[in-house]
Amino acid sequence: MKVSPPVFLLIAALSPAALFLPGCARTDRQEHGSAKPKVDEPGAALKKYGIYEETAPMPGKIAPGDTALPLRLRKGDHVVFIGNTLFDRGAQFPYFEALLQLGHPNHNLVIRTLAWSADEPGLMPRPKNFGNIHQHLTVQKADVIFAAFGFNESFAGVEKLPEFRQRLTTMIQEMKASAYNGRAAPRIVLVSPTANENVPGVPAADLNNARIAAYTRAMAAVAAEQKVGFANVFDATLAAMANPATALTFNGVHLEDAGYAVLGDTLYRATFGTAAPKGNAELHAAIVDKNQHLFRRYRPLDTFYYTGDRNKGFGEGDFLPVMRNFDLKAANRDQRIWEIARGKSFGGRNVDDANVPPLPPTVKAPLLVEWLSPKDELAAFTIDPRFEVNLFASEEQFPELANPIQMRWDHRGRLWVSCSPSYPDVYGEGPRDRIIILEDNDGDGQADTCSVFADKLRIPLAFEFGDGGVYVTGAPHLVFLKDTDGDGKADLRRQVLTGFGMEDSHHGLHDFVWTPDGDLLFRDSIFLHTQVETPYGPVRAYNSAWFQFRPETHKLVSFGSYRINSNPWGVTFDGWGHQVASDPIFANAFHATNAPYPEQHPAGAGIPGYSGTAGQEFVDFDFWPKELQGGFIKARYKPSVRIEMHRWVEKDDHFEEDYLGDIIFSKDLSFVPTDVKVGPRGDMYICDFYNPIVGQTTFSLRDERRDAKSGRIWRIVPTGAKLAAAPQIAGAPVPALLELLKSPHYRQRYWARRELYERPAGEVKAALDTWVAHLDPKDSDFRHHQIEAIWTYRTVGAVNAALLRDVLSCDSHLARSAATKQLRYWSDELGDGTEQLRQRANDENSLVRMEAVIAASYLGTREALEAVVGVLDRPAGRHLKYAIRTAFGSENLSRHWNRNETNDPTARKIAAFFVTFDKDVAGYGAKGSVAPSDARTRADKLRGGQFGPARLAQEAAFDNQKDVARINIKSVPALMLFDVTAFSVKPGQPVKLTFTNPDAMAHNLVVVKPGAESEVGLAGNEMAKDPDGAKKDFIPTSDKVLFHTKLIDPGQIDVLRFRAPKEPGDYPYICTFPGHWVIMRGMMHVAP
Repeated sequence: MKVSPPVFLLIAALSPAALFLPGCARTDRQEHGSAKPKVDEPGAALKKYGIYEETAPMPGKIAPGDTALPLRLRKGDHVVFIGNTLFDRGAQFPYFEALLQLGHPNHNLVIRTLAWSADEPGLMPRPKNFGNIHQHLTVQKADVIFAAFGFNESFAGVEKLPEFRQRLTTMIQEMKASAYNGRAAPRIVLVSPTANENVPGVPAADLNNARIAAYTRAMAAVAAEQKVGFANVFDATLAAMANPATALTFNGVHLEDAGYAVLGDTLYRATFGTAAPKGNAELHAAIVDKNQHLFRRYRPLDTFYYTGDRNKGFGEGDFLPVMRNFDLKAANRDQRIWEIARGKSFGGRNVDDANVPPLPPTVKAPLLVEWLSPKDELAAFTIDPRFEVNLFASEEQFPELANPIQMRWDHRGRLWVSCSPSYPDVYGEGPRDRIIILEDNDGDGQADTCSVFADKLRIPLAFEFGDGGVYVTGAPHLVFLKDTDGDGKADLRRQVLTGFGMEDSHHGLHDFVWTPDGDLLFRDSIFLHTQVETPYGPVRAYNSAWFQFRPETHKLVSFGSYRINSNPWGVTFDGWGHQVASDPIFANAFHATNAPYPEQHPAGAGIPGYSGTAGQEFVDFDFWPKELQGGFIKARYKPSVRIEMHRWVEKDDHFEEDYLGDIIFSKDLSFVPTDVKVGPRGDMYICDFYNPIVGQTTFSLRDERRDAKSGRIWRIVPTGAKLAAAPQIAGAPVPALLELLKSPHYRQRYWARRELYERPAGEVKAALDTWVAHLDPKDSDFRHHQIEAIWTYRTVGAVNAALLRDVLSCDSHLARSAATKQLRYWSDELGDGTEQLRQRANDENSLVRMEAVIAASYLGTREALEAVVGVLDRPAGRHLKYAIRTAFGSENLSRHWNRNETNDPTARKIAAFFVTFDKDVAGYGAKGSVAPSDARTRADKLRGGQFGPARLAQEAAFDNQKDVARINIKSVPALMLFDVTAFSVKPGQPVKLTFTNPDAMAHNLVVVKPGAESEVGLAGNEMAKDPDGAKKDFIPTSDKVLFHTKLIDPGQIDVLRFRAPKEPGDYPYICTFPGHWVIMRGMMHVAP
């Protein structure tokens, strides 16, 4: 495989790393400070606003207190809601909270929400060093606790009721004996789950209510045993849901506004034994405002910089003053709430926040990257002469085009762009991001108009069209936007899913794309804890995972969660449905469902992958160069900035990329390509976030020099090309859309399938049946047309078992592979699905066998396991072995064999494979050791015997000296630091320095003359402008460089042997990978 000029990284990295999204801590290029500035530690007055697990106070212990209903509230009580999405989402629909205030207008109640999606007693995953529930209850001085549980736990089944009762009992006993307010035990009210209802596509009542009723009864019993209050809201909501005219939920399980109104009245009556007071709209709005501020205080974006490993320096300086201000603002809003509850009206006037101090000025690292106008930026591009590049749109014409992140073409040929001028989320400011629509009305390759579809969004990292609207990220939510009145602006906003991780604003949900068969695919990345409630049970993931979502059924599946992930960006599919990503490149091998939570699958040892890219798009228009046909264009933003060309080459059990060259290489390091998309006529478009500062590690989140105004969209066309005619998608009849499935152009087929999804399913199914029946078996693309049909059937929720059976046994291995993937979903409809799975697991082709074993992890039955275990008897390459390891290691399959290996032949066979895999294939990824990469070994051989006998003898002689100083230094995964930041040697002493890289990105170690770290580091930065910088190991040509290792990839070791300088002094060592030197540094002290 040819390695592209940017540093080649392997997924075999040993732990998560600070790899960053387009626009993340671009420590590779954009952190161009001349030195890391000294950041003063926050003073003691601010320190108290950091609520950390390591330091926040736990409650004092006290004699347990009982709670009887009806509850009696006292003046000044602090009321806290804990539990799951019922209360988490309830902060946006605060009917019950408003009733508490209205029913006690003179009590000045302080009400806070600490609920979290999918929380359970004893299972409350939180970001690293985030205060636990007891610490937060202590900070809030809780007097009264309403605790909502039981819904997520119920999916374990009635057989797990004893375990649930024990967990709930333990939690209550701990809380009853805790003086959160410093003086008395809290009064506790357990709140049952609400009932579920059947809604179109989701028979939630039929699936869940019997179990929920059993768990409600269990909660009542525990409450009685433990002498705490209990509010049964299940029965009342079940009765309310019996009225078919009123839907209380949007997905069968999570309440909408009308549902929370019912809940508010029900919970009030259950708690106080009396009817609820009449509501107040102004009070309701005031509470929503307060809760929005408190949510950002309790669950801030970029939590890893607030509580986690990056909270020192800029992290605490950025967050603690803001946390203080959120507390002040919440107190100001409490005051308004109390006054409204007592009858006062403010007539829409803003809350007086005059007592909130301004945020302190930021500490600024020197910034050495200049802002360029679009014209000058274009001049900084080195462009392949076979192509032309022009500016499609920029902030000069359209100020709304600020910091664009993602692009999508709609069915009318308009370019939609998500823009995030608030990135990386400037605390103290309201949401101000947007989705805009650019239109080229005259076809000249330049946008003529711009309109805003939706504003007041928060960090829209990704979006996709669907269901007549747009799905968009807004951590921790997946949000649906829709224009319901035809004015071109979104007026419906719904949080469809919630609970995705928020530890890093650029690691959150991204890479939205519809799979060929109709799932909305997306992923999150390292550091994140995700737990999402669904009608089918909670979905949890840790430290990165892929997700696929079916909006019509609200089914969410998580897969591909593996250790040592980075923050990769960019995803698409090739013509046969193989997923192309960046980490890993061939992502199909990583499709097995997840290991038992919170475990992760092992790293994919030696399987190619990297971060530093932001999207790829296949080339299939004939006016593009012949060598690119079937390949793709990729946007790379580190370590150098370029738009690359790659071939896509089949290699037995996988496909791999083959780097061809660059269309664009930029010397302007403010060029931040964050997306690439082909246009309706075959031209290519590049989304440019354009910003001289993107990083968070070495620049303040609030740095005023962050450019929140610039943004560009570039257009690439082969020189002299005659573009294709744009296809008709909007308004096209169904038969015409089906004919587009025969198009040689992937994106046209993609748009056609998505448009067919929007049409009546019955009409599409009938037309598709006819279309399939008239396909010509003599057509060279016959099998591909059949696969397109299978994908379209599933997209519209239909099944054609006969078609699938035909393709499963056809002579095209690519078609068989694509068809085998559908066994994940259509196995039951085939009738003999298990036998079909068995045959494909023994197929002659590795790609087919891979899809079979992965499909078994979705089916999750013992029969599926037995059907595919024969794959272990066939040859397997590295990708297939990884798929086997992760499929058998999935929660769905491991439960059938992992406890029975002593007396189960299948279990013994799988266990033996695991031992071999961990030793021979993924050893250094799974065990924590390191090894040279194959590419490194090949390079050493090509250099002509550097590791021959003479070289080895020299090294042995050096190492055997009596006074040799043996220094071992490693990179710190995810933090871009050396683990050893100082060591001492004597003048002239021989030094053997072993540098190990367990990080997921490349590093080197360079020893420089005293005081020369900035000069050499900046020279390393400049090498990002050199297309061959990586080949040169990013080692500047400078007499200030004394000694250096090679640039080593993840999992590699390099040994540096030298004699210490004779002159005593302090000799810095740094990593000169562009930008790393700012924080990745240490000091070699040379003294007698």
